[in-house]
Amino acid sequence: MLENRSILFKSAMTYGLSFGLFWCFKYIFFMLGVSSNFFSFIYMTLTFFVPFIGLYYTWRYKMDVGGQLGFMHGWQFGVLLYFFAAMVVALLHYMFYRYMAPPGFLANSLQQTIDMLKSAQADSKMIEAIEGATISPIQMAIQGIFNNVFYGIIFSIPVAYIVKRLRTPVLPDNEDTTDDN
Repeated sequence: MLENRSILFKSAMTYGLSFGLFWCFKYIFFMLGVSSNFFSFIYMTLTFFVPFIGLYYTWRYKMDVGGQLGFMHGWQFGVLLYFFAAMVVALLHYMFYRYMAPPGFLANSLQQTIDMLKSAQADSKMIEAIEGATISPIQMAIQGIFNNVFYGIIFSIPVAYIVKRLRTPVLPDNEDTTDDN
């Protein structure tokens, strides 16, 4: 099946925008979760639904292209879907780390990572490299993009397989069946 690249990108951008807006909504609970475990729980609950929403958008895309979707075509759509959603939520990531995060939030997070690595008896060279690092808000936003695209690469494998196997609903023809006696 030949795929139409313009439909692929247009649909991935359109669905990626709404997916990214869901991620922004979800990220608000992450930001609130800094001070409350209840909001962290809501964030984690919403995160659980991310692959299922990706499945829904991939199925919708299958319907947009006529009900036939190969595995690689579905996987490409899924990766692009996650990429465009990651671009949307990266703006909120940057704003959070730059303007809203408590003072020292990034430094404290880095120190917690170092402490965890030390307790796990990780390689001392790796710990020294991390100890010398500083993290900026833009680095966190870019890291978020890479992380979300990586998750998209992984999650899109089973999603593309599932959507490929889903049967396309048979839609009735739009013929005029009125009886003109």
